[in-house]
Amino acid sequence: MGTFYITTPIYYVNDEPHIGHAYTTIMADVLSRFHRLTGDDVLFLTGTDEHGQKVDEAAKKRNLSPQAHADEMVMRFQALWEILNISNDDFIRTTEARHKRVVSEILQRIYDAGEIYSDNYEGWYCVPDERFWTEKDLVDGNCPDCGRPTVKISEKNYFFRMSKYQDWLIEYIETHPNFIRPEKRRNEILGFLRQPLGDLCISRPRARLEWGIPLPFDEDYVCYVWFDALINYITAPGYIADDARFEHWWQASCHLIGKDILTTHCVYWPTMLKAIGVSLPKTIMGHGFWLVDETKMGKSLGNAIRPLDLADKYGVDAFRYFLVRDMTLGQDSDFSEEAFVQRYNTELANELGNLLNRSVVMAARYLDGVVPEVDGDHAALDALKAQTEETLNAVGKAIDAMNPNAVLDAVWRLVREANRFVEVQAPWHLAKDACKRAELEVTIYALLETMRQLAVLLFPVIPSKACEIWRQLGAKGSPEDVHLDDLKSWGGLDANLQVAPGDPVFPRIEEVNVAEEKAQEDLISFSEFQKLKLRVAKIDAAERVKGADRLLQLQISLGDEQRQIVAGIAEYYEPEALVGQQIVVVANLEPATIRGVESQGMLLAASDDNDLTLVTPDSEISDGAEVS
Repeated sequence: MGTFYITTPIYYVNDEPHIGHAYTTIMADVLSRFHRLTGDDVLFLTGTDEHGQKVDEAAKKRNLSPQAHADEMVMRFQALWEILNISNDDFIRTTEARHKRVVSEILQRIYDAGEIYSDNYEGWYCVPDERFWTEKDLVDGNCPDCGRPTVKISEKNYFFRMSKYQDWLIEYIETHPNFIRPEKRRNEILGFLRQPLGDLCISRPRARLEWGIPLPFDEDYVCYVWFDALINYITAPGYIADDARFEHWWQASCHLIGKDILTTHCVYWPTMLKAIGVSLPKTIMGHGFWLVDETKMGKSLGNAIRPLDLADKYGVDAFRYFLVRDMTLGQDSDFSEEAFVQRYNTELANELGNLLNRSVVMAARYLDGVVPEVDGDHAALDALKAQTEETLNAVGKAIDAMNPNAVLDAVWRLVREANRFVEVQAPWHLAKDACKRAELEVTIYALLETMRQLAVLLFPVIPSKACEIWRQLGAKGSPEDVHLDDLKSWGGLDANLQVAPGDPVFPRIEEVNVAEEKAQEDLISFSEFQKLKLRVAKIDAAERVKGADRLLQLQISLGDEQRQIVAGIAEYYEPEALVGQQIVVVANLEPATIRGVESQGMLLAASDDNDLTLVTPDSEISDGAEVS
């Protein structure tokens, strides 16, 4: 037994929670629950980032004060975490007094130590990311992270001497291979650190931004939102406020983050901790993105998934299961509702749900619903017991590796072995022969005991359904009360319990409903159609988007203006073959950034299972002509 302290990022309160927030928080929850089952003392922290320019602007758009806006938006996160059955031990808000006190104290301490200095600054500022960039950092004049325009700012500010720690940080990363995971993210940071590391601007003039924690040594400035936000990870376990508690919990076992905030967590944060005099977290895990057609989900792209939509439609536990099952930590994963339903029906409904139903129904039918007392050394149990042992060993390794996806791989090997066991033993035949009563009882007990083990192993992922499985088995207590090591003693289900068959834990979904509902959702009114501005455009230039197999970057002419669009047609068209061709585009689509490239419209194409073809005029017409 030990301690396990895991954190999610604290989420901006400038908008409602999306699937990215849900994924990170669910994964942290699953890891926390597994560590509780191993007997570890767990601290699971999440929260909200409530200062900074984005929050200030979001509040102004709603005619609210930043604090009123934050107070309202934070409830959306807290309510969603409750619905998604998140078991966080603490929820921190950066507007709380406990946090502001720690930030102010740290700022004063490192200022007094000479780690902060003032200087005039001129550079490019990205408002959405709230970050300064140098001229060489920009990509076509835009932010290198989000691809959106930047603005040039010249002003006096305060700087943290981050550059002095560059060599130390490189050496630390190289000598601590588990500090940044997966290895791909570690290599990205080491690549970033091959360039000279500048100092970090940690202030914003109050004349430009009032909403933030004032610098204790200069009230005309507020603290940069990232410097403020990162400190939450040491505020919550008691830094400055409770030395004994902080010593108990720190180092953090894992900061679980999205890969888009890797630099702030793997460069800013370690150097800040070094200056503060606090040891670094054990691991920073940068997970991947959920993609739709190889494109990151985003509200501006119109492909964002609202977590509550899927949770309401299919159930919270099914939603949790899919997120854990379909993404390996550190890698991207493609999302589709069809894949969700297929995974649900195949694994949850058919394999797990049907196994439970058969087990308790046969116990009720053939044994009057009473759990029998059997010989645990019966030869018929050998294969199932061997798979159970293998599964438990694999689960332990996957937990240590922080890989819930691998946990489910191991668990499902046991589910499938149990289903094979049913077919081999054929209890419906055994029940017809009185001489085989003992083997019938062994068979049904084995199935019930396996379901008990599965309820415990699946509790961190599907807690509500695991408890329902437990209830149908007639087991005492709760699956969360069982230590994982206790499962190694096969046969823990008490004899003479009364099973309680119930409704299917995962009723099958008719897959056709997904397509039907989408078709219904896709209906638009004539007035909505009239809002579309379709125009003929000529392709002046075309090239592939780096790192995206399906995307082409097109320069197009609409007669009176030039535009750039990104299209997923690289599998069907070579770039050079498109130059000079006329196409039809949606000209009034909101610009979006796809793989770091801005797209200012969308072309029209028709496709079937085997091919795709562009929608084009049947004869030459003026560039920019309207399509009606």
